[in-house]
Amino acid sequence: MNMNLETIKDSVGSLWDNLAEGWKHLTQSASGALTRFKPGEQTDLPAKGEVDDAFYLPSRSWSMLGGDVFEDDKRIVVRLEVPGLDKQDMTIEARDDALVISGEKRFERESTEGRWRIMQCAYGSFRRVVPLNVPVLADKANASYKNGVLRVELPKASPGAPKTVTIRVK
Repeated sequence: MNMNLETIKDSVGSLWDNLAEGWKHLTQSASGALTRFKPGEQTDLPAKGEVDDAFYLPSRSWSMLGGDVFEDDKRIVVRLEVPGLDKQDMTIEARDDALVISGEKRFERESTEGRWRIMQCAYGSFRRVVPLNVPVLADKANASYKNGVLRVELPKASPGAPKTVTIRVK
């Protein structure tokens, strides 16, 4: 009987460690991707009374705009998932230390009468800042938008391999 309690205790401890590690990873990786959308005059969201979803708040909306940053010896490539936008609804600003993407995602109404049961997508204006770890030639950057993914290629101001620093644990 004592052996079973130890096994259960170890299993619960292992489960707790895995959950804690997973939560820590999620909060660290998601903190930069979590983006607030603020409805504007052109967003055209349904009123609260038109939606059955108890969690629907037309004045507040958050979404994950996940991204990847790739670096080689000549450039930095940023890929950002921004689905549901037309490319003309985005503004991209490249700086030495960050890439700033802003825009507005507008709500599209259905052509028939009915009710919205669930509203989970984010609509409105947004601003996402992607930090860059090296200076870039902002005036030589180029961007493309395909299948909801924005890709921005930024040449480095000083070409060279990505820096790797080994940190000794004390």
